[in-house]
Amino acid sequence: MRRKLPEGLYVITDPDCCAVLGLESSVSAAISGGAAVIQYRAKTASADQRLRDARALRLLTHRHDVTFIVNDDPELAATVDADGVHLGMDDADPGTARALLGDQTILGVSCYDSLDRAHDAQSAGCDYVAFGSAFPSTTKPDACRASLDLFVRASRQLEIPIVAIGGITPANARQLLAAGCHSLAVITGVFGAPDIRRAAAAYARLFDPDSYQDRLE
Repeated sequence: MRRKLPEGLYVITDPDCCAVLGLESSVSAAISGGAAVIQYRAKTASADQRLRDARALRLLTHRHDVTFIVNDDPELAATVDADGVHLGMDDADPGTARALLGDQTILGVSCYDSLDRAHDAQSAGCDYVAFGSAFPSTTKPDACRASLDLFVRASRQLEIPIVAIGGITPANARQLLAAGCHSLAVITGVFGAPDIRRAAAAYARLFDPDSYQDRLE
């Protein structure tokens, strides 16, 4: 049976944000705060560094039963037995990635502000799609914007989970959940915070207030 993308907080690593505590400590804090998915993203790191990081995070996420996604690199995902891979417009073709990784691996695709691209991804057998930037983003200030109406239409038309990314805060996230989003992808909102665990918990409790209330106290 194919793995499914968990609902909840989907955090994406950033080398600069994670440099203060270190990658593993930063991710561990996010998991303690309630992150359901960890995506490893380090586009400028060397191949050797990416392999070391991905192996370490695979062990960490496996120990805590958290889904581990590799950004843009199906070969690396296969090498470390990641739970999934996420592909952008300029990355590998979804069909090629599926052939390499098999049916058990979660396959996600960035769709930016294109519902047509999302329909194509669903038809190609992808397991989730991501739209954004949902709000102005400090990570990608020039990114195209995905309107709330797009999320509403996507939730009505698609059968696979929808992930929102870009400028998401605990204050504006409720609009996205009301629009039908399955998961919230966050980078600096978690890893750029002074207290990563507490920041993650602020997002996680939007999905399960009872389970994460104590993490804010």
